[in-house]
Amino acid sequence: MEEIEVPKYFMCPISLQIMRDPVTTMTGITYDRESIEKWVSTTITSSSSSNDRMITCPVTKLPLPRDSDLTPNHTLRRLIQAWCTINACNGVDRIPTPTPPLDKRQALKLVRDVGANKFDHLKIIITLKKMGALAEENERNRRLMVESGVNKAMALFLIRSVKEGNVVGIEEALRILRLVWTPNDEVKAFVNEDSDFIDSLAWILSRSETDMRFEVMSVLKMAINVANANRMERLRLEMFMNITKKVLGERTVSHQTVKSALHVLIEACPWGRNRMKIIESGAVFELIELELTKPEKHTTEMVINLLAHLCSCADGRAQLLQHACGIAMVSKKILRVSDATDDQAIHILSLIAKFSARSEVIMEMLRVGAVTKLCMVMQADCAPYLKEKARGILRLHSKVWNDSPCIAVYLLSRHPR
Repeated sequence: MEEIEVPKYFMCPISLQIMRDPVTTMTGITYDRESIEKWVSTTITSSSSSNDRMITCPVTKLPLPRDSDLTPNHTLRRLIQAWCTINACNGVDRIPTPTPPLDKRQALKLVRDVGANKFDHLKIIITLKKMGALAEENERNRRLMVESGVNKAMALFLIRSVKEGNVVGIEEALRILRLVWTPNDEVKAFVNEDSDFIDSLAWILSRSETDMRFEVMSVLKMAINVANANRMERLRLEMFMNITKKVLGERTVSHQTVKSALHVLIEACPWGRNRMKIIESGAVFELIELELTKPEKHTTEMVINLLAHLCSCADGRAQLLQHACGIAMVSKKILRVSDATDDQAIHILSLIAKFSARSEVIMEMLRVGAVTKLCMVMQADCAPYLKEKARGILRLHSKVWNDSPCIAVYLLSRHPR
């Protein structure tokens, strides 16, 4: 098939693609709506001054107010559609007629409808599905929805639904939150000042089916990212129990859902009470089981990082040692994943060797290859501080390990010996 020459005036000056929704700015230049709106949004976001309301037209370089109207160029759009129809035999798809863009008035009405129809489940579902479709459509819609208070409206809807024990519309509301979430002052306020929000997410997780867990954990991850120290100190055991049971303990959830769960747990660990709650939830056992499924590299890094936090507590070390594969799994990851994993895995072995060094534990370290890996670290191209940490562990129990072979030839690593 011969290459088709596209008329230059059908092409957007920004994307250099055929315009699907041509609009004309006040400077007289026509762009594709999505491209010019993204240009405006990106320029405003990167502006050094939050009060700078002016940008420049990409072509003319003339001032272009952020809130200036974009006039649909219907004539050009019809010409493009006609050209596409004529060239359909050459594999050109017809450009569909765009739907009218969302405006702030419509966005505000959708927010009001969610609150006004709280007893009409059918209308709530219809409204939420419409909001979700608009949020998925483009960045402009998401920005308007944020400005109209959709984040807070969805949070209040979830809290109300949980208090009423009503699950209608919850999955749609979570999806909308995931799509439009913006960590602004409004979001930080309802996360930190209303303890019901995170607790509501934990309740939803406890009763969610597999498909919904991705949405719940995505929103919970974003909420934890903006939670302040006071809110983090008040996280409940039930939340950690639900994460352990419904995400870490399930093998049918997506990798992204697992990563979100690990992120939440790692972010909670700096507070000692949270570490104890995570341990009490049985997370150590599930983390080891998860790692035995051979997840992707980043997941392994997160698992070992989290275990290093939990093993700083005696109960955490005890749970790791109770698992038949605990020491073996940690040892196996040394020199196989990344420098960060080497650091955390050696730290775990150091904690065990210093504070949990019963005779059977010391012999297990030898039997499952932990001592061998520490000897390999001494020989590998590792950072000096890692070699020093490995040397320190070996010295602690050198009398027990002194007469044992130091390298098992079947062990491989990512480093040359």
